[in-house]
Amino acid sequence: MVSVPAMPASSAAGAGEGNADPTGRLVPLPISLVPEPASSFVIGAHAAIAVSGGSAQQIGVDLADMLRPATGFALPVVTRSGSAGDITLGLAANDPTLGAEGYTLVVSHTGVRIEANQPAGLFDGIQTLRQLLSSQIQASSAQAGPWVVPGVRISDYPRYAYRGAMLDLARHFFPVATVEKYIDELAMYKINVLHLHLSDDQGWRLAVDGWPALTTVGSKTAVGGGSGGFYTTSDYTAIVKYAQAHFIAVVPEIDMPGHVGAALSSYASLNCDGVAPPINTTETVGHTSLCVGKPAVDQFLTAVVGELARLTPGPYIHIGGDEAASTSASDYAFFMTQAAQVVKADGKTPMGWEDFATAALPTGSIAQYWDFRNGGALARQAVAQGAQLVMSPADHTYLDQKYTPATSLGLQWAGTHEVQDAYNWDPATEVPGLAADVIGVEGPLWTETLTSLKDLQYMAWPRMAELAEVGWTPQVQRNWSTFAPRLAAQGPAWKLLGINYYASPLVPWPENAVG
Repeated sequence: MVSVPAMPASSAAGAGEGNADPTGRLVPLPISLVPEPASSFVIGAHAAIAVSGGSAQQIGVDLADMLRPATGFALPVVTRSGSAGDITLGLAANDPTLGAEGYTLVVSHTGVRIEANQPAGLFDGIQTLRQLLSSQIQASSAQAGPWVVPGVRISDYPRYAYRGAMLDLARHFFPVATVEKYIDELAMYKINVLHLHLSDDQGWRLAVDGWPALTTVGSKTAVGGGSGGFYTTSDYTAIVKYAQAHFIAVVPEIDMPGHVGAALSSYASLNCDGVAPPINTTETVGHTSLCVGKPAVDQFLTAVVGELARLTPGPYIHIGGDEAASTSASDYAFFMTQAAQVVKADGKTPMGWEDFATAALPTGSIAQYWDFRNGGALARQAVAQGAQLVMSPADHTYLDQKYTPATSLGLQWAGTHEVQDAYNWDPATEVPGLAADVIGVEGPLWTETLTSLKDLQYMAWPRMAELAEVGWTPQVQRNWSTFAPRLAAQGPAWKLLGINYYASPLVPWPENAVG
């Protein structure tokens, strides 16, 4: 393991650009890193990307696409074992400690070699290579170079298997291109799950076969009464495939039995009084409920879950379950038990907000801990049923919460979250005694106040990069004093990429990163 020395603010620019110590620019920090300053490699005009064929081929193409614009080099992707001057990608690591997402990266005078057991690990490795280079590698046109890769030996794999980001598409809708741009940004930091919140009181965002009014009626608005939108089956499939190409699994969520205003407005039969109410576009919660026990509701549940299962290759379907204040406790437990069984019958693992722990859950379900105010009681109740946990404590991971009271976007019901607050927590100790049941972390980005890509970026970055390290790097290697300069080193790249991030005064950003 590597111990990274703290750097003063004045050294932050050096940390990001050309510093001989490569640890000064890597987020998340690898589990094992040995700098070898005398063994740096310069990517030359005649360099090739050598792959072993098969699954490594596409990752070689990804790397070439990443490096060609700024270098101006051809960087052909060739099938060979690698020779002097090459960047070599291989899938023959045969190292059980690396798992499915780990990799090794070795830089010497003669080239760069990245090896992994699985393609996902190789993809993670090329993200690290990108960070080892000058931030100018992110430029969209040819730059002067030289393209120096610092000498280093890295062996790396994640702390948690689940490292997620959630995007709320119901409060405000975002087109496919915006979601794909967010996927690009998440992949840079080895995030491997994208949770899509596809329905809520204010809007329904996915076409469901046989239930056309969900989109012809339920998709037409957003928080505050603005215009809405929805994904066709083709749109959703495009997002799923784009995410898969970045080794990110999509987790779709239809929130039930509360947060269902758009569905109730679409179909009168889902309401106990048989009357479809107008869509309520306010930000209030807890005022809607499906009419549990009605045959139409059962049909709705089966159809929606079946559509999600058909369209989504990933293992999880999220059935919501939070803030169902208008559903009786008995109806809630009955419905969520039923919903979890429907998900299971469709070959998927049920996932829900921790509230669904009051239902009877199939063993292996995933409960998402969010409400730091209840002392972990629901998380413990879920684990007692054989569930595992994804940690999303709202006071650390909710990316929609304001950085400071003066932040123009966002909410602050869970308090304000400056960047240090987003970093200084440990998923293993968030709910004492449940460390062995935690499979990962997730950063939800709710969109009551967010209407554009620039808004999403401002609230997500840099906190999403912080969560990436929380989920990847062992706790013993993490501390704010060494992380802050590494976070600062991301700034110049974000500026080149057009990412509208929050330049926190707690981070020693280099001068070329802001303004």
